Amino acid sequence: MLAIGSPNYSVRTSTSCNALLRELQQIWSDIGESEAEKDRILMELERECLEVYRRKVEEAANAKARLHQAVAAKEAELATLMAALGELNIHSPRSTSLKEKLASIAPLVEDLRTKKEERMKQFADIKAQIEKISGEISGYDHLSNSLINSLSLEEEDLSLRRITECQTHLRTLQKEKSDRLNRVLEYVNEVHSICGVLGLDFGQTVSDVHPSLHGTAMGHSTNISNSTLEGLEHAIVKLKAERKIRIQKLKDIVVSLFELWNLMDSPIQYKNSFSKITSILRLSESEITEPGVLSTEVIEQASTEVERLTKLKATRMKELVLKKRSELEEICKMTHIEPDTSTAAEKSNAMIDSGLVDPSELLANIEAQIVKVKDEALSRKDIMDRIDRWLYACEEEKWLEEYNQDDNRYNAGRGAHIILKRAERARVTVSKIPAIVDNLINRTLAWEEEKKIFFLYDGVRLVSILDDYKLTRVQREEEKKRYRDQKKMQDLLLTEKEAIYGSKPSPRKSNSFRKPNGCRANGNGSMTPTPRRNSIGSGTPELLTPRSYSSRQNGHFREMRRLSTAPLNFVAISKEDTMSSYTSVCGSEPGSPPQG
Repeated sequence: MLAIGSPNYSVRTSTSCNALLRELQQIWSDIGESEAEKDRILMELERECLEVYRRKVEEAANAKARLHQAVAAKEAELATLMAALGELNIHSPRSTSLKEKLASIAPLVEDLRTKKEERMKQFADIKAQIEKISGEISGYDHLSNSLINSLSLEEEDLSLRRITECQTHLRTLQKEKSDRLNRVLEYVNEVHSICGVLGLDFGQTVSDVHPSLHGTAMGHSTNISNSTLEGLEHAIVKLKAERKIRIQKLKDIVVSLFELWNLMDSPIQYKNSFSKITSILRLSESEITEPGVLSTEVIEQASTEVERLTKLKATRMKELVLKKRSELEEICKMTHIEPDTSTAAEKSNAMIDSGLVDPSELLANIEAQIVKVKDEALSRKDIMDRIDRWLYACEEEKWLEEYNQDDNRYNAGRGAHIILKRAERARVTVSKIPAIVDNLINRTLAWEEEKKIFFLYDGVRLVSILDDYKLTRVQREEEKKRYRDQKKMQDLLLTEKEAIYGSKPSPRKSNSFRKPNGCRANGNGSMTPTPRRNSIGSGTPELLTPRSYSSRQNGHFREMRRLSTAPLNFVAISKEDTMSSYTSVCGSEPGSPPQG
């Protein structure tokens, strides 16, 4: 096909026109058209040809303008895509015509469009991840406007630099999410552990913080916002405080259990059934991890047991109090210390029944009194040993008196020499009684000066007992001396009667002879004392030892007590004393018979 502007195309066109013009002229010649008509038709034909050329030129110009516009649009799109994608090194080939230029730009634009779509998808994916993680971190309530604006500008900047920035930001958010998830899991695990120990509903506890923390919230990601973390921290603090309260409460209950078990002598097998509870005493707070050990059921079970044992203790407490009181009284009896009357059996029973005093306090009071009495007994030991020595001497004196009253003591019977030796030892012991009493008084006064209290023996001051003993001993010695003098006078009268009448009274008569002073003559002319009871105010009371003295007390503490009237027990005068007294009296009286 020849180009329009080429010479061949012009020659061909001219030839075709000339041939058609010659054919038209031939037709006109045949028709006989006039020259004017021919010129008119040729002018019209020339006008129509020019109109066709003009129309074609206009169409070609419009096509050129459209092509130019299309090229400009492609170039603008290409520039926009290059700016958005950050492509700076794309060069389109140089072209002479608009069609060539358009044809060369179009593939570049399509490639950049495809690349943009890929970048958009990549940005959309990153954006979705960032929004999701940011929502999880912020709780979907506080997405920052700057983040939203930055994500909305992604279509204007799809460069690799921007993608790298978003990816870096995404990785930062992912790391923060991972850290928060780890913290949430740690908190949730701690909540689970404490809830297990306390016997609480773990699911309800974490659901109160956020529903996504419980396994029932399927299809929802775990909320890791600040409010969730703060809620978990607050829940853990609250649970730890509750755990500490329950531990202290259970420890108090366990202490009470141990006290009641020891008090009630509970068997080991029974105690072992509560080993799960009692083990907390030797464990620290962090070591208590056994599920349910601090549950309300366990605490209520232990409390119920304490209440049961407390009621059982109340029924047995009287027995324990009376047992301890008996122990106190026994110790006081052995040490001759007057027990405290405030915890006497009758008073203790009355106080327990009335509820005025806690039996445990009463029992502790009695135990304290026992300790006090034992301590006091230890400080009194030296004096008590000397009292025992004195009492032993008094017993020996009593035995010696009974021995001296035996008329057959000098008969040579079996074992008589042993009894004589004991009598000699008894006389030696009895001779030491005054020194023993004086030493005991001095020791007691020194003890009282040191302790600033009186030394009481069965509720009576020991010094008073000793002073009374010394006084009665002196009175007794005076009575014995008067008795000996009176017996000497009786013997002297009998001797004078024998000298006058020359005979002795028959033993039967002499045995029935009674002197006004209460003495009865024996077979050999001597007089033995006849026991008689003195009237009130008599000057010859019996010798009172601490035992006989304290037996007269009514159980109340007294500093001193006057001696009450008691039967008079005369000590029989030995034959040696009788004969010596008789000899001394007869030798001193005028007219007495000479000594043989």
